[in-house]
Amino acid sequence: MVIALSIVHLLIAIVLIVIVLLQSGKGADIGAAFGGGSSQTLFGGRGAATFLSKLTLAAAVLFMVSSLILTIIAERSGSSSVITEERVRQTAPAQAPVPPAGAPAPSTSPAEPTPPAQVPSAAK
Repeated sequence: MVIALSIVHLLIAIVLIVIVLLQSGKGADIGAAFGGGSSQTLFGGRGAATFLSKLTLAAAVLFMVSSLILTIIAERSGSSSVITEERVRQTAPAQAPVPPAGAPAPSTSPAEPTPPAQVPSAAK
């Protein structure tokens, strides 16, 4: 179900992008708002909403609703991040390897430290 909803979410996002790109630009409205034209409103006169603007609103609402649903599903499933799983592996204590059945048991006495290597002095 999550995969199907994710695919629908992706399709809504693509449709929203296409709808926004199909709309005509309104670059002159900002200039008109600050004294460049005869507009009396901040962002220019708008008129009635076009079909594309209504379609944009509907696609944006669907996108937000599907995002919210996907978030709720992800929270309820209790899925964890890969990063937290990696932290658990790193903090878990390493277990000592078990010797094979016929192998002699390792001695418990500490190993004698080896003396440091003698470095020949440089000729003067």
